[in-house]
Amino acid sequence: MILWLLILIPILAAPLAWMGQQWSRNAPRWIAIGTLSVDCLLTLLLLSQDHSVQTSGHGSWLVESHSSWIPRWGISLHLGLDGLSVILILLTAFIGLIAIVASWTEIQSRVGFFHCNVLLALGGVIGVFLAIDLFLFFFFWELMLVPMYLLIAIWGHAHRRSASFKFFLFTQAGSLLLLVAIIALALLHQHTTGRPSFDYADLMELTVTHGMAWWLMLAFLIGFVVKLGAPPFHSWLPDTYTEAPTGASIILAGILAKTGAYGLLRFTIPLFPGVMSEFAPIVMGFGAVGILYGAVLACCQTDIKRLVAYSSISHMGFFLLGAFAGTELALQGAVMQLVAHGLSIGALFMMAGALQERFQTRDMRQMGGLWGMTPRLATMALFFACASLGLPGLANFIGEFLVLFGSYSAQPVLTILASLGMVMAAIYSLGMMQRTFFGQQREIRIASDLSNAAFGTLLLIAVLQIWLGLYPKTVLITTKPVMNMLVQPVVASPNLTHQPSESVSFSTIFTSQVSAP
Repeated sequence: MILWLLILIPILAAPLAWMGQQWSRNAPRWIAIGTLSVDCLLTLLLLSQDHSVQTSGHGSWLVESHSSWIPRWGISLHLGLDGLSVILILLTAFIGLIAIVASWTEIQSRVGFFHCNVLLALGGVIGVFLAIDLFLFFFFWELMLVPMYLLIAIWGHAHRRSASFKFFLFTQAGSLLLLVAIIALALLHQHTTGRPSFDYADLMELTVTHGMAWWLMLAFLIGFVVKLGAPPFHSWLPDTYTEAPTGASIILAGILAKTGAYGLLRFTIPLFPGVMSEFAPIVMGFGAVGILYGAVLACCQTDIKRLVAYSSISHMGFFLLGAFAGTELALQGAVMQLVAHGLSIGALFMMAGALQERFQTRDMRQMGGLWGMTPRLATMALFFACASLGLPGLANFIGEFLVLFGSYSAQPVLTILASLGMVMAAIYSLGMMQRTFFGQQREIRIASDLSNAAFGTLLLIAVLQIWLGLYPKTVLITTKPVMNMLVQPVVASPNLTHQPSESVSFSTIFTSQVSAP
């Protein structure tokens, strides 16, 4: 029941936040904060449990909930929480709180509807991190799409319409490809066993031919990489992150990108490890290209939000590099990178939004010399610029170091190339500080510094960055059982073996499904 509470609390609170504007202007904000705080507390309660004793099927679940939904189609309400999902749910609730604080003064119209969409999107994300039945997973995967589209289209900046359309079309195309692959797996299960199933444990036992596994893996991979925003499926990302309101940018970069990463770790690698082992060097190559590509373009930007958007592409390249290296160290680094990036990118977008709100521009060429004018904002910007460039002692350094160290044995050349991304991160991060807060002061009106609430929020993120940088064991030991499962030998899963069995056409499977009584 507690798993459903994590999902239903924000979803049911969403209409309450919408109606809350009738009571007072700040009521929707406080409702959203209270809702996500409850989810944070529930997740911390789950995190405090023993992570090694409860195992079921093909997962090591802290908590599991399973009930029938549509048995004729093999669909069930199956939720499961393990070390990976509990970390990402906690990150989701916390980043959601940051997004609400960042939007406190920026969003002045339709305040209730804005927070309604935020809660619906976050509820969908939490559902993605908990669903084990692939049909239920896809339901939550789609649930978060519409409210995010509305957040961009209604409250975004000047080019919000084109950005929202691009976001919707790209993510929907990836989702439809993913849906086809999920249905194909269920029909393959019916052809093999006589009954369709979308359940994770059932599909893990499914044996398919090498050719079929290759195409299904490719569909899963593309569907998740589109949401991750990695090259070559990234062209929607810079415009969307730039034109979205600050709170939506924080959610997009800090949380929604992580759903694509989660899908790769939870489904793509475990379901198709045999073909993934063949395809892994290519994916790692895309990761290395993404690191350098995003870093180079970040160095060229004059729009501060666009710079942060391209830096996100670069940092997510480290995740791809580590996730497909095939070593536990690299996988642990990839997960650590997700957490560290979520914290740092949320803070950077929050500060970029604060600058735009105060100076009515995102162009760094029109800024300069702001250190004395906004010392709080400047100090926090310097800290998170250092976090973004991977300064030792901060969480981003732990993630990137583990990824590079763990990937070297698998792909030394790609790892060396990827390490250049850390050098370029120093160039664009410190360049942003120089153009914005140092140098000659422009003819720009005096503006207020960060509010106490915003400064306190950024200070809390900074404390978490330092804590995870000095004591990463909290995350690493929680996700260790899941990462151990991802590096098991190929023979551990039947669907990995390259069976010489007769190929099965989709038309045959579909015909058998239609003719079933």
